[in-house]
Amino acid sequence: MSTGVIIVLIVVAAIIIGAAVWLAMPRGAGGGRNLRRRFGPEYDRAVAQHDGDAKAAERELADRVKRHGSLRRQPLEPAARERYEARWAAAQERFVDSPREAVAEADRLLGELAGARGFPDGNRYDEQLSALSVHHGHHVHGYRRIHRAAHAPLADGDESRTGTEELREAMIEARALFEDLVTPVREDTTHHRAADEPAPTRSNRLGERLHTPWAFNRRHHAKGS
Repeated sequence: MSTGVIIVLIVVAAIIIGAAVWLAMPRGAGGGRNLRRRFGPEYDRAVAQHDGDAKAAERELADRVKRHGSLRRQPLEPAARERYEARWAAAQERFVDSPREAVAEADRLLGELAGARGFPDGNRYDEQLSALSVHHGHHVHGYRRIHRAAHAPLADGDESRTGTEELREAMIEARALFEDLVTPVREDTTHHRAADEPAPTRSNRLGERLHTPWAFNRRHHAKGS
């Protein structure tokens, strides 16, 4: 076989392999690079769940985008937003004396808030989590952590299998998703701007409340927890 024929065969083989790789890439979600940018740390978790198989993870993530990518956030009434804020603040305060109850309330609250924002109902947790990951990939793991903690089985003689420090960390991580969901967006200000309080004032007040360090961080450690 001549050298020229060998070179032609090598080139043809390279083209075939390249075409196969291109065809295996997810369509409609922009491929691996766009999926990584969209999902953030959720991309790496999906790869880990598929034992390092990036292509399998990308197919799963692309399917999530296909199913939930067209979802649009529903407006949230100012009064409803204030109720959610008050409930979250109460859950944070309750953590000092009843960490498990506070985590359970935060889990319920996130499910209800996501449902109010137009995501699948909280009773369909897996589907809701999948939809949230498409639009809040950088913060959705906080919801996953707090949901697992809230539903962790009790251990003999202990409050739960999940330690207090882990519960606290889950609560803090979940707060980032809560902020994403409760913070006013254009749809809210367009349809539900309050007449007696401009939207920026409400947003600033929310930011001050949610970014203030938790009092229980010090109080809980003072108790020796």
